Amino acid sequence: MAKKTIELKNAHLNRVIRWYDYITINIYWLGLTTLSQTCGLVFPLLIQGFVGEEAKATYYGSMRLWTLMVALLVQAMMGMLSDRSRLRWGRRRPFIFAGTLGDLVFISAIGFLAGVEGMTGYWMLFVFAIFLQITSNTAHSAEQGLIPDVVPEDHRGRFSGIKAVFEVPIPLILVSFTIGKLISTGHLWAGLFLAMGIITLVMLLTMLVREEPLKETPPPLDWTPFLRLVGMTALFTLIILGVGKAVELASKLLVDVTSATALFVIMGILGLAAMATAVALGVYLSVRVSVGDAAKENPSFTWWVVNRLAFLVGTTNLSGFAVYFFQGRLGYVREQAAGPAAQLMMFVGIFILVSALPSGWLADRFGHKRMVMLSGLVAALGTVFAVATTSLPVIYVGGCIIGIATGLFFTSNWALGTSLVPKGEAGRYLGLSNLAGAGAGAVGGYIGGPIADFFTAKFPEIPGLGYVLLFTMYGVMFLLSVVALAGVHLKASSEN
Repeated sequence: MAKKTIELKNAHLNRVIRWYDYITINIYWLGLTTLSQTCGLVFPLLIQGFVGEEAKATYYGSMRLWTLMVALLVQAMMGMLSDRSRLRWGRRRPFIFAGTLGDLVFISAIGFLAGVEGMTGYWMLFVFAIFLQITSNTAHSAEQGLIPDVVPEDHRGRFSGIKAVFEVPIPLILVSFTIGKLISTGHLWAGLFLAMGIITLVMLLTMLVREEPLKETPPPLDWTPFLRLVGMTALFTLIILGVGKAVELASKLLVDVTSATALFVIMGILGLAAMATAVALGVYLSVRVSVGDAAKENPSFTWWVVNRLAFLVGTTNLSGFAVYFFQGRLGYVREQAAGPAAQLMMFVGIFILVSALPSGWLADRFGHKRMVMLSGLVAALGTVFAVATTSLPVIYVGGCIIGIATGLFFTSNWALGTSLVPKGEAGRYLGLSNLAGAGAGAVGGYIGGPIADFFTAKFPEIPGLGYVLLFTMYGVMFLLSVVALAGVHLKASSEN
């Protein structure tokens, strides 16, 4: 097996693919997801210690907004720069190496914050988290270019399959059984050291990729796409800030309401209205900025992005607030919640993989739009299981159902989107999916966090009520993603 090679003749690439290339080209995804999952456990706990119980979700949501917007811009800019790199190591590996070194510096800095108290600790964490996004997305953007750069087209499908395995199930299982357990037992530094060791190891393995330096001089850099992205990001951020402020003002007007049921319904409606407004208005204006008047000629594409963002608001934030949910709903104390939160994400990741494998065939057989609709309904059902009980096994069942829906969604939604974009402009249009990915955590976190804190402060005798409402809202966002599909109309030749 080790000696087996495949001679590949390609118009653009003439190279021998060996078995270990599947590993070295893709293994860095394991490090990226491990780092993301570790931060998803550590950041909520640190913020809780800095700001206290009654404000933790608000400050966590605010951090998610700004770090995700920075990630979106850095990933785009560094991708452009690595495309043009003429360094002797190649175009991608120098960025991966430098980004990883930066990660190690800022992960270490974050670990030392465990002994800091108060808002000083929060703002130091905020700054370090921003820098961590810069370094990790420097490496992320370069890693994305390895398969297109060095893998012949007729082998990219199987390389992408290995990528999916390294990106989702393996790191989620690894974090659940190792880093999650260490953090849940109070061994923060041990968990961070393990995460640092993993990302260092996968970076070193990635350095074995055989890259050729760019020989030809690239054309002058066109900053127009990046400046357009900056404009879209700024506009989207202002919309999220605006609707978040409206929810804050509304909550102040309701402080005298004493009925938990009435407030649950009222704040739920207000929160959903705010999230839906941010999604719909943010997408509409972002598409207009990106593609101009062409957006009017293709309204189905705009509704596709709305569908994608609404669904991702649900999945992204269910995982983002899992630590706080287990603390409030099931009574886990501080670090103890990291264990079940990591296990929940493990179940979600496994079932994403399980459902993603047959979902392509199902989408082709029954129709992409129908499968996207089904994914939203199934995800909403999984959320019902998660919020309707305090039984940990039943909550895990809900996570499995959400994982099935998410795997189905990722495959069928992307296939649906590719059928809506004009030929020859797929990159320009589908690039907006990155805005949906980053915007999901920003919308759900910044708007939802203060709502959870509002209930924690007002009804301390009902533990976890705010997070039950928050997760219920995310479940309804799955249903709103289904509603958005009403605006997606395919041509008769592709309608299915």
